[in-house]
Amino acid sequence: MPARRPSAGGSPRRSADRDQTPPTPPRIIGGRLRGKKLFYSGDERTRPMKDRVREAVFNLLGPAIVGKHALDLFAGTGALGFEALSRGAAAATFVERHFPTADQIRQTAASLGVADRTRVEAANTFIWIQRDSPPQDVPWVAFVSPPWALFNEQLDAMLALIGRVIDLCPPESIVVVEADEPFDFQCLPQADRWDVRNYRPAVVGLLRPGSA
Repeated sequence: MPARRPSAGGSPRRSADRDQTPPTPPRIIGGRLRGKKLFYSGDERTRPMKDRVREAVFNLLGPAIVGKHALDLFAGTGALGFEALSRGAAAATFVERHFPTADQIRQTAASLGVADRTRVEAANTFIWIQRDSPPQDVPWVAFVSPPWALFNEQLDAMLALIGRVIDLCPPESIVVVEADEPFDFQCLPQADRWDVRNYRPAVVGLLRPGSA
C-alpha cells in the first residue's frame, strides 16, 4: 500500500500549533528601564494597556511622575507601575487579585532590579482600598485600569473605589483612570476637572485632585 501523502495544507495539528503563537510580553516604553520585558502569561484575565495608550498617558504625565509613589490597581502585568518606576517614580504598590499574576509581578520586579522599591498585594482591589493604601508622606500617581467590563457590571463599586482613591491621595497626587468609550467620566467626583482623552477604544482621564 503506498504511503499516505500529506495534504497541501499540511498537518491540521501543525497548522493549529503555528496559529497558537505565544503572547508577546509587554515592554517598558521609556525611561531608565526602556525596552525591558515584563513577565506575561497571556492569561485572558490580564489585559495590558496598549503600548500607544501607555505612551500617551506618560507623555501627559511628563516629569510630574518623578518622586511620586505609583499605585497600580488591577495591576495585571504591572506595566503601568513599572513604567512609572522606569521614569522616576520613587516606589510602587501593585494590587492584583489573581495570585499567579501577582507572582509574575514579583518576578518582573526582581528581574528589573526594583524589588526593593515595590510592594505587591495579592488582594481584591475593592476590599484592599478600603483597608490599606500607600504611604501618605509622598504624592501618588494612582492608576485605575481595570477590566472594562467592571464599569458595566460593578459600576457603583468602581465609582466608590475611584472616589476612595481621590479622598485618600496626598496633595500633588495624580489619578489616572482608563475605561472604554461607553463610560461617562461625568459620573466621577470632580467631574469637570478631569482631563479626558480618547484613544479608541480606550478613554483615559487624568485628575489632579489638589490643583486649583
